[in-house]
Order: sequence, then C-alpha cells, then structure tokens
Amino acid sequence: MSERDLTIRVECYAGYRGEETPRRFYLGPCRVEVVEVLDRWLAPDHRYFKLKSDDGAIYIVRHDVSSGHWELTMFSAS
Repeated sequence: MSERDLTIRVECYAGYRGEETPRRFYLGPCRVEVVEVLDRWLAPDHRYFKLKSDDGAIYIVRHDVSSGHWELTMFSAS
C-alpha cells in the first residue's frame, strides 16, 4: 500500500475560532460519518484527530497544516 492509498477527502466544520473539525471523510467511494471526536492533538507540522464513525470504527486522521493534505494514519474496526 502506498502513501497515496492513505489519502482521504475530508469535509470539516469550522467552529467559532476557525479551527476545522472533521465531520465526514471519504475513503475512495466510501463515505464515513464522524459521530464523535474522541481526541485531538498537535504536532509541529500536523494536527491529529481520533474519530469514532457511525459504524463504530475508530480512525486517526492527520492534517498537514501547510499543504492542507489529509491522511488516514490508523483504523480499528469495532
């Protein structure tokens, strides 16, 4: 699996402070609805989100702040 395979398309909600929070994302043709943001943290060049989806799976996605690029970094089925 290449890095390109882990690229996702993310739709976000920008809160009152302008911080983007994932609401749903697409893995190829599959739409994944976020039901809860379990955790979030910052690294020097990235923002990470631990997300629970509508099917109970847990995902960690990474956002490269400078490029705007999103990646899936972890998946755990329910």
